[in-house]
Amino acid sequence: MDQASERRDLPSDPLKFLIVDDHALVRYGLSLALRQRYEDVAIIEAGTLAEAMRKARSEPGLAAILYDLQLDDGDEHSGLVEMLEAAGDVPLIVVSGVTDGNVIASCIRAGARGFVHKGCEDTVLDQALPIVLDGGIFVPAPPAVRGGTPIRIPLPPSAAPVRTESDAVSGLTDRQREVLRLLLEGQSNKEIARALGVLEGTIKVHLRTVMQRLGVRNRTQLALATMKSGIKLSSQ
Repeated sequence: MDQASERRDLPSDPLKFLIVDDHALVRYGLSLALRQRYEDVAIIEAGTLAEAMRKARSEPGLAAILYDLQLDDGDEHSGLVEMLEAAGDVPLIVVSGVTDGNVIASCIRAGARGFVHKGCEDTVLDQALPIVLDGGIFVPAPPAVRGGTPIRIPLPPSAAPVRTESDAVSGLTDRQREVLRLLLEGQSNKEIARALGVLEGTIKVHLRTVMQRLGVRNRTQLALATMKSGIKLSSQ
């Protein structure tokens, strides 16, 4: 296979994330966590609500927004509502040290698609991002709650180490298997996104996750690994 074909096999555009936090060190940490997970990532940063709203409206193709609930120029609730309005269809994950279950619930009711505690392990992003980008809501139970009732949503079990292609493919989620099936039918990222009713950025996240699990770098290698696994990807 020539180099041009190899380049066509890879997801084309980088995943684009907007990180909103008034602390530069926090923005750096989140940026580093995302870059460690995805090979091709574009990071946009904002330190204020006003800057974040402007960038959310002007930057096309955002996959997700990671948003600090407590910004200097925005009230917790009203600021979040303004940010959600600016974000439009782009999913927003609140990243905050708040542990009050009532506050967490109000964020979700307002339209946030996820809530991640600043004190959690960074591996929580491995669980939160695919769920949120796939149209779900991610809210782990807080370790401690000051006032109010905690929201208790169990986290999915950690994935076991991948040893074979069969283990890797059989361990995929239903949505990841559906994305893989459509990809093997020759559909593009845009066509798969349209068929499943999700953003194209969501498909890119799923493909990168599947490729990482199988230890491959392009669609051709992915197809070969899937066939080698012997797992049937049913359309049922």
